[in-house]
Amino acid sequence: MSLPEPRLRVGTRSSRLALWQTDHVVERLERTWPGLVVERVTMSTLGDRDTTRPLSRIGDKGLFTKDLEDGLRGGTIDLAVHSLKDLPTEPPAGLRLGAILAREDSRDALVAPAGVRLATLPNGARIGTSSLRRQAQIAGLRPDLRIVDLRGNVPTRVEKVRAGEIDAAVLALAGLRRLNLESEVAEIFDADRLVPAPGQGAVAVQIRANDAALASLLAPLNDETAEIETTAERALLGFLEGGCQVPVGALARRAPGNELHLVGLVASLDGRSTIRRDARAVVTSVEDAGALGEALARDMLDAGAREILAVIRQGVLPASRPGGDLS
Repeated sequence: MSLPEPRLRVGTRSSRLALWQTDHVVERLERTWPGLVVERVTMSTLGDRDTTRPLSRIGDKGLFTKDLEDGLRGGTIDLAVHSLKDLPTEPPAGLRLGAILAREDSRDALVAPAGVRLATLPNGARIGTSSLRRQAQIAGLRPDLRIVDLRGNVPTRVEKVRAGEIDAAVLALAGLRRLNLESEVAEIFDADRLVPAPGQGAVAVQIRANDAALASLLAPLNDETAEIETTAERALLGFLEGGCQVPVGALARRAPGNELHLVGLVASLDGRSTIRRDARAVVTSVEDAGALGEALARDMLDAGAREILAVIRQGVLPASRPGGDLS
């Protein structure tokens, strides 16, 4: 295969985590295709520029991806590296996913002083997260905690816990591991306690839909298991029409024999109402995975998720709770 000339331009956000993910993609490309010349192009997104408002109040789609996507369409860059969980489920016009790399641990983690657990935080303790999905599930587990909106990149949020500005924070374990911050983790939450975001822990590469040469170049980087698992999760999210403003969690796990186990969750903002369902099926293609995700989403809607989502989309916030702050 002939390599791109004179160089391949890779778009990325400028945060430490985004740069780690981009370096990971670049290293894989250069190792797979010796002689390939890659240029990193850092770009700012709306989610990076607006660091004061809660994510759910800035907008619902493309907060950390739209500017990179515009760069792809405009020819400023040839591919963009994203955290898959940041990408809207509806494919943007003229673009496609070129690869989903092998996935890191998808679970959420508690960042807190050594020895602290969610169960041992004192009443009224301040716990930070920018995710409505995490806020809702934490409120369900510990309604006495004060949940505060926490913005900023991963090291910034970790530093706020270290400095005592907040008592704890919940972040994705994958990002902490990638930045060598796992020593700050006080507790890891399995999905029976906190269901992660669809696509959490996965790195995705986005390209122009008509770029067949680049698609071939990226094909060796794609991990089939990660693609099938995240396809099911994102299909569930897409069918529910979820996003930053809706507390939706999903986790798929592929077992030997191609059996896929998918767990889905929809929660009210105050954590009082939760619909959690799971499904299993033999899945041999991304189409099968997408069908499983949509089927489980239908089941959840019929079980009560439709009513929960309707209330959230009407902008009805939960009644105040002792020590609670979901703003």
